[in-house]
Amino acid sequence: MANLRSEVRNLYKNLLYLGREYPKGADYFRKRLKAAFLKNKDEKDPEKIKELIARGEFVIKELEALYFLRKYRALKQRYYSDDNQ
Repeated sequence: MANLRSEVRNLYKNLLYLGREYPKGADYFRKRLKAAFLKNKDEKDPEKIKELIARGEFVIKELEALYFLRKYRALKQRYYSDDNQ
């Protein structure tokens, strides 16, 4: 159980770190993150906790993809002009 607790804590820290650059703002992300974790705070079943951790890791991957896409778009705008018009 202590291992799952540390996994959940690390997941929360990683999501909190990634949420600093969220498009709607860090405060918006932090409130939603806290609400999501508090909603499941009384969960005792290890299998259900593992499923929730897997869902959180999926969210991390989605956030990373969002940030990479935003970075790609910014670089594309910087180096390619809209001469196709």
